[in-house]
Amino acid sequence: MFATDSILPPDPDGLEVLHDREYRVRAYRAADDRLLIRGAVRDQKPPGMYLEDDPDPLTIHHMQVELDVAFPSLEITRAEATLEIHPNEACPRIEDHYHELVGLSIARGFTNRVRELFGGPRGCTHTTALIQAMAPVAVQCFWSMRATRRRGVDVPFQPPDDEHREVAWRLNVGSCHVWAADGEHVENLRDGGEMEVPVWMRDRLQSLGRDPDEWTQANTGRA
Repeated sequence: MFATDSILPPDPDGLEVLHDREYRVRAYRAADDRLLIRGAVRDQKPPGMYLEDDPDPLTIHHMQVELDVAFPSLEITRAEATLEIHPNEACPRIEDHYHELVGLSIARGFTNRVRELFGGPRGCTHTTALIQAMAPVAVQCFWSMRATRRRGVDVPFQPPDDEHREVAWRLNVGSCHVWAADGEHVENLRDGGEMEVPVWMRDRLQSLGRDPDEWTQANTGRA
C-alpha cells in the first residue's frame, strides 16, 4: 500500500552506524466522525555493539500509542499507551497516566499541553515524543476524511463551503514558517484568497498528464 524504501539517504562511506530510531504513525477512518491513530517508536542498536556474539539488531525502546479522535473537532476520546520494550522494570507504571490525553483537542494548544502533562518526570520521554509526532497526522487527515467519504458515492463532488475551508486552513496557523500568523500566506487566506495547490499534487498531476489548474477548479469550485 505504501512505499517501504528507506527515507534516509544511504549511509556515508566509512562511518559506523551507532543508533537507529524510527517513528511510524498510521491513521484510519473508523467512522464518518472518528479517526483511529496508531503510532510506534523504536530504537535499535546494531548487531554486536553491546554483545559481541549477538548477530541481530538490539531493540532498546519500543513504545506504542493508540488514539481515538473525534472528527472534525479533533478531540481525543480514548488514549492507550503500551511500553513494549523498555530499560527499567518500573517503566510501564506510567502507561495509565496517558489516559489524561482524553478530552484534549489536537487542534488547540496541544503541544504545550502535552509538555505540561507528560514532560520530564511526568511521563516517558519516548512515548511523549511519539505523541507529539502523532498529532500532525490527525491534522493531515482533515481533508483525507472528506476524500474517503466521496469515494464510491454517486453524487457530484461538492467543494467545501467557506466555513469548512476556513476551519481546515486555520488548523495549520502557527505550525511552521510558511503558516506564521503574521505571514503573507495566512494574510492571503484571511483576505479570501485560495490555498495554493501543494507542490506534490502539482507534480503528481503533471506526471499523470493532467492539468493542475483544472484540478484546482474542480476541487475548490473556483477558477
